[in-house]
Amino acid sequence: MRVPGGAGVSVGPDVLAELVRQVRDAVPRLGPPGPGALAAGEPTASGTRLVVVDGPAGSGKTTLAAQLGGALPAQVLHMDDLYEGWRGLEPAWARLDAWVLTPLAAGRAGRYRRYDWHLDRFAEWHDVPAAPYLVVEGCGAGRREADQVAALRVWVEAPDDVRLRRGLDRDGEDQRDHWLAWMVAEREHYRRNGTRERADVVLDGWGRLVRTGRTAPGPGPTAPRTDVGGEA
Repeated sequence: MRVPGGAGVSVGPDVLAELVRQVRDAVPRLGPPGPGALAAGEPTASGTRLVVVDGPAGSGKTTLAAQLGGALPAQVLHMDDLYEGWRGLEPAWARLDAWVLTPLAAGRAGRYRRYDWHLDRFAEWHDVPAAPYLVVEGCGAGRREADQVAALRVWVEAPDDVRLRRGLDRDGEDQRDHWLAWMVAEREHYRRNGTRERADVVLDGWGRLVRTGRTAPGPGPTAPRTDVGGEA
């Protein structure tokens, strides 16, 4: 589903600087505790500050994650690489936890096996070294379990018709049925997890800051439209 570069609009320098500040000011929650872990507000080998970037498909998560990865700097891990194709939204967190988060929490390097969407199978392994920062982006990255390990939870949103058009521009019109089914599945996932309401930061799909700080439950994204045509 993902292609390099993402589909969103880059955030401006002021918004990016604010996100970076929040990450660097946060307490690292992955890795064994150690003396001096927060000295001068700088990360040490005793912990990793995990940033999760969540939101519905096509909203601009990949673009934002790439910016954060360059600014912190940090490795960026894409949940798309952990989904077992279009059917893989819910099981992906277990792989992330077992392959990456649990080892990092113990002070060890993690590794994950990338799923090849074209070959419909898991392919090569990728290393995730213990480092000061890690960005994980994708649908499901900010589920409730992330509260125990994430230093910052970011939500990115855009209207359904915009997201669908972005997705079909990337993946092709023949993927429309897959996209519509995914939009239904992700909506239910976000309803169960309250992902938007639990986020520390909310951005729209054009890189604009909507809010910082958690909010009371709201309506969240609108239901996917099945009558969206081929034009944006």
